[in-house]
Amino acid sequence: MIKHLLKKLLTLLISLFIVATITFFCMHLIPGDPFTDEEALPQEILDALYRHYHLDKPLIVQYGTYLKRLVMLDFGPSLKYQGRSVTSIIMDGFPVSFTLGLEALCLALFFGVTLGSLSAIKKGRFSDQCSRILALIGISVPSFILATFLQYIFSMKLGIFPVARWGTFSHTVLPALALSALPTAFIARLTRSTMLETLQQDYIVTAKSKGLSTFQIVRRHALRNALLPVISYLGPLASSILTGSFVIEKIFGVPGLGQWFVMSVMNRDYSLIMAITLFYSAFLMVGVYIVDILYCLIDPRIRKSYE
Repeated sequence: MIKHLLKKLLTLLISLFIVATITFFCMHLIPGDPFTDEEALPQEILDALYRHYHLDKPLIVQYGTYLKRLVMLDFGPSLKYQGRSVTSIIMDGFPVSFTLGLEALCLALFFGVTLGSLSAIKKGRFSDQCSRILALIGISVPSFILATFLQYIFSMKLGIFPVARWGTFSHTVLPALALSALPTAFIARLTRSTMLETLQQDYIVTAKSKGLSTFQIVRRHALRNALLPVISYLGPLASSILTGSFVIEKIFGVPGLGQWFVMSVMNRDYSLIMAITLFYSAFLMVGVYIVDILYCLIDPRIRKSYE
């Protein structure tokens, strides 16, 4: 199993190198540069800016410098925000996105697993129909529509939560609900389908014949096996949620990493675009790597197959 995890780790590092290389050359294939939109700048000043940021050197030389900085985890300075390094920008935006994403992830896991399990146990009943309708709404309604609806009802009409901005816990409630709607619905449907299949297994029938209650059967036997597909989905889900949602952060005015990424693309800030792209990729790959470890810990059959 350790050899398998080490191979996965090596694959992760190679994938990050490929992502960094593709991102670097794609950025330089885009027409224009970070200083194209600067108005009324003399050519002498533009040349000085190119020299200062080493943009006047051959592309292969810039690529070598970029890789050296990556090895030292130095993403360089921002080309548009004077006096700020890319690392400091990420460190400012990521905690905000992480806080919002962690709250949304907890909501998605709790309500998704609860609704899915309840729907499977009460198959064909009223609670099952309600859970399936809620899951269908969560999957069908776009996040930006749900976000504006929540703002209109709970902020403008009822005045319970702030409309936007970031500060106290109350500012996180509505964006977390909007961000968790889709994963909650997906987890609920996934949990229901796997739970229905698990409840038909022979060992569940044996547990029922021993007189165990439905709650005990689900908690002790069925839930653990039913959650395996959810865990496989949890890796990329956690990575995407914890790093923030571009749309949700924009609607609610959340100063997270998503807004910085949008601004970096609009400003053609090469160093910031490449750093955030690589950061997102690393977070996603690490999430999938952790899922592999959890699979081995939860399911003894997988661990034994590696051994």
